[in-house]
Amino acid sequence: MTLNATHDPARKSWVDSANVRGGDFPIQNLPFGVFSTSGGARRIGVAIGDMILDLTALEARGALRPGGDRAVFDGGTLNAFMALPQVLWSETRREIADLLDVISGDRDVPLVKATDATLHLPVFVRSFTDFYASRAHATNVGTMFRGADAALMPNWLHMPIGYNGRASTVVVSGTDIHRPNGQAKGPGEDAPRFGPSQKLDIELELGAIVGTPNEMGHPITTAQAYDNIFGYVLLNDWSARDIQVWEYQPLGPFLSKAFGTTISPWVVTREALEPFRVEPPEREKPLLSYLREQTPNCFNIDLTVSLGFGGSAPEMISRTNARELYYSSAQQLAHHAASGCAMETGDLLGSGTISGTAPGSYGSLLELTRNGRDPLHVAGETRRFLEDGDLVEISGRCERSYRIGFGTCAGQILPAVQLDQDV
Repeated sequence: MTLNATHDPARKSWVDSANVRGGDFPIQNLPFGVFSTSGGARRIGVAIGDMILDLTALEARGALRPGGDRAVFDGGTLNAFMALPQVLWSETRREIADLLDVISGDRDVPLVKATDATLHLPVFVRSFTDFYASRAHATNVGTMFRGADAALMPNWLHMPIGYNGRASTVVVSGTDIHRPNGQAKGPGEDAPRFGPSQKLDIELELGAIVGTPNEMGHPITTAQAYDNIFGYVLLNDWSARDIQVWEYQPLGPFLSKAFGTTISPWVVTREALEPFRVEPPEREKPLLSYLREQTPNCFNIDLTVSLGFGGSAPEMISRTNARELYYSSAQQLAHHAASGCAMETGDLLGSGTISGTAPGSYGSLLELTRNGRDPLHVAGETRRFLEDGDLVEISGRCERSYRIGFGTCAGQILPAVQLDQDV
């Protein structure tokens, strides 16, 4: 895809708040989401400054009809729109930009104040796959548990490593997360115990949402995979490290990752991120041909994690960048489909924890505290892992002469729900 008028850095909107420098949602962004007001039906919208353009109302008026005679903005999720041909994604983005343009725009379009709206999960997530695509993260964790000489498993430099997670517990930002229960066994214990996780962690990730499916039995190239991705969200794949270390062999994480995955409410389109494409890190070993990319498919997205407690303002504990990913989302998707796996509209791919090489750029508490050995000191509190009541906020943005923001991916930890052992 090449840059077009929707990327023009000089373009302004008649929605004044969209022109404030440093705002997340200028006219060059136009992310899609789902909202409601006063307990009403869920509607499809686009963020513009501090307002939401109501696409459901526009479609009902006949002013925006990407699906022709078939409504695609009336179902309460983005799936119907994402299932349209890719050219219609771009045409719709252009039409929306024209409606909001300071010169050509229509000031009679239906707008809702963002502060008056409740945001919902933007897509019906068909399936969720989590990868392990940051070399620094994989190296840090591998060194902790296997030593520096065996930090990366033999397959890691040859393919994106992933596992299938749970779509049913993917939730929108602002949803509280209960501390999970599970089995854990310490190194000095003779038998496992069951109860709430004592090593609850975060995972700073980028999520890719599939728009265009592929047919079962038909692999796709990395170029096709890049185009098939509709957009991106911030993602926190909450993790119970003590449960994980006991259960993950030989088949990988299970209860330790299945209890909650939080995503940001606004889907930033692939097209909006086009000016921010960057080359991946240098390859140590040549990749097999099906994973090679002819274009730079990583993104320069600045990412931060903040932690707060007891109502205090969250304080930043980590800062990194999505360009640290060794495998792009396109490579992850191409590898997923390489066996002939059918990827479907609404599938979510998590990048895995994104970490840099410096201590302040680690995307998990496991790394930041060296598995609890070196506690963090934040806002007068000490943390090795998350405690009940802790609030985690992840933010992401791309900077040019304008900002492409993702909004916030946030969640607060609630106590575990205790089982009644007598039932």
